[in-house]
Amino acid sequence: MADPLLIVDVQNGFLNDFTRHVPERIVRLIERGDWEPLIFTRFVNTGDSPYQRFLDWHACAGPPETELADELGPFVRRGRVFTKQGRTGLPGDARDYLREQGFNRITVVGIDTDMCVLKSAMDIFDMNIQPIVLADCCASTLGAYAHLAGLAILSRNIGPPQLRDAEMGNAMGRAPGGRG
Repeated sequence: MADPLLIVDVQNGFLNDFTRHVPERIVRLIERGDWEPLIFTRFVNTGDSPYQRFLDWHACAGPPETELADELGPFVRRGRVFTKQGRTGLPGDARDYLREQGFNRITVVGIDTDMCVLKSAMDIFDMNIQPIVLADCCASTLGAYAHLAGLAILSRNIGPPQLRDAEMGNAMGRAPGGRG
């Protein structure tokens, strides 16, 4: 039986030297696995978001920054995309969809480990669905320290057994007690 794969915010506005490897790893993951459905989120920084109001951060407000990475294009067509307007976690329509599907477990990959991946995985956990975070298919725009901090917080909040590696090589680090 296929497992659902949640691909969090792998979009142009979050691709930099620390995250550029993520789309290719996710493509390899999809191609070698049995993932169904593919579920994508994309972050849109709306004018009334706390990021603009409190942090004076105005990036990712529209295309091309809000478009999903080109490498994911062929897979987006067979999946479902949910837009998060000024939020780091799962939007309401995505939560409704996950509940309707009756998933017991969802694998999570994407960008930023310390923000959107973390919050999405914790939202899934709070829905009483087991989140499995593939550490080597996630990264942070702030680099390895932020990525590892996100993994440490996830390990504490959703449990080390939920942090795993897809064995893509050259991972930035596993969470304490994580399994491969």
